[in-house]
Amino acid sequence: MRITSIESKLLTEIRYLNAGRGPGDFYNDVVPVHRGFVDALPEGTSAIVVTADLQGRETFKSAGGHPLRLLGEVLPAMLRADVLPCLGLPKGDIGVLLAGDFYTVPALDKRGGSGEVRPVWDAFAAEFDWVAGVAGNHDTFADGANRPSFTGPVHFLDNDHVTIGGVLIAGLSGITGNPRRPWRRTEDDYVETLGTLLCEEPAITLLHDRPDAPERGFRGSPRIREVLEEQGPGQNENTLVVRGHSHWPEPLAELSCGTQVLNVDARVVILTEI
Repeated sequence: MRITSIESKLLTEIRYLNAGRGPGDFYNDVVPVHRGFVDALPEGTSAIVVTADLQGRETFKSAGGHPLRLLGEVLPAMLRADVLPCLGLPKGDIGVLLAGDFYTVPALDKRGGSGEVRPVWDAFAAEFDWVAGVAGNHDTFADGANRPSFTGPVHFLDNDHVTIGGVLIAGLSGITGNPRRPWRRTEDDYVETLGTLLCEEPAITLLHDRPDAPERGFRGSPRIREVLEEQGPGQNENTLVVRGHSHWPEPLAELSCGTQVLNVDARVVILTEI
């Protein structure tokens, strides 16, 4: 699956509350929603919603006096009700790709807190037809960090893959770092595991950690990029890598080998066919 373009004009911006670095230091922010076009989607799918790093809480207005929910709990219904109907999509499933990090502390007074994100996955599953995703380094699950289980067409990926509509989707959760902490592997372990996973030749690879894109000046991990480029120029040009963890000023970059990297940190991209 290859992205042919991403529209420069946003579909919309969704307001939310972003955490500050102390009591009362939270502030209003927006999640940009982009539309992108691909040459083909999984069979039976009319659109794919792709996002990561929705690290905020809903606004006081949408909460209506109730405790503030995670941004990822309220965003799926907003997309389903207010954005997708405007796209004129053909009949078909709408899928979701999640690239991790969906928690923010309730008091909005700390950046980078870790906590339970199952409600976010459940919210996307309630609104859309299938979900595939990976965990970020700030995500926890009540039934254990190693392998959360879901029912229905929800696919949690960590060093494995799933085929949806004839499209092979692989995923590797977490980041490089101290393996004694949740969702972290040593850099050597991470790149070795990723390289083995790529031998399956997935059409889509979901990561939370990220390669760099030096030709665009976008920061990231050179070693992760090198693993993606190992097959040589042109060999993996139909591979799309979806990632989060840190922001790029633009959502899409292409590596020298032809692999595309879609950065959905703190943004939503809705992919449809041309």
